[in-house]
Amino acid sequence: MYTPAHFQIDDRDTLNAFMRQHSFATIVTHDGKVPHATHMPVLLNPTQGSHGCLLSHMARANPQWRHFTDSEVLVIFTGPHAYISPAWYATEPAVPTWNYTAVHAYGIPRIVTQHDRFSQMLHDLVEFYEAERPNRWHGTLPPEFRDGLMKGIVGIEIEITRLEGKFKLSQNRPQDIPRIITALETSPDQTDRDTAKMMKQQP
Repeated sequence: MYTPAHFQIDDRDTLNAFMRQHSFATIVTHDGKVPHATHMPVLLNPTQGSHGCLLSHMARANPQWRHFTDSEVLVIFTGPHAYISPAWYATEPAVPTWNYTAVHAYGIPRIVTQHDRFSQMLHDLVEFYEAERPNRWHGTLPPEFRDGLMKGIVGIEIEITRLEGKFKLSQNRPQDIPRIITALETSPDQTDRDTAKMMKQQP
């Protein structure tokens, strides 16, 4: 990912928090001929491996999991983003741009074949998304029903080998940041307002 220095994020806690918050990610592989991508929830376990580990699963009918080898795959996490109008800048000439936030995680994928381990992964994923819900589902299923469903999916672990973080939030135009934040905060679009919030959180 092309990342000029003023947009680069290296702090591991910041990257981990971003991946946990924006956990519906895109897994990208290549079969030697064409690229493949699948969109899915991906749960970060920051304590597994030297850089953390990503846990997920995909349909067994999806051919992408068969591309997993000892080579790296790319997992893309994206956050708030917004169109930035030059009308918000204090000086001219200027052109439009786009503010956005993204983390690219690279890692070595492994298929999880051990039943109890795979079952625990699925439990952890449910817990992550259900824990804060007022009327939550506890994930209890009849064992034979659960095991039948598990046969139709493939468990995946991706041990992270490297991370790239890019928060492009107008850091190159510090004099215009207050005006941009004001414009985004008053937008009817929730994603614009979320981008403004991210901008306000930057040091």
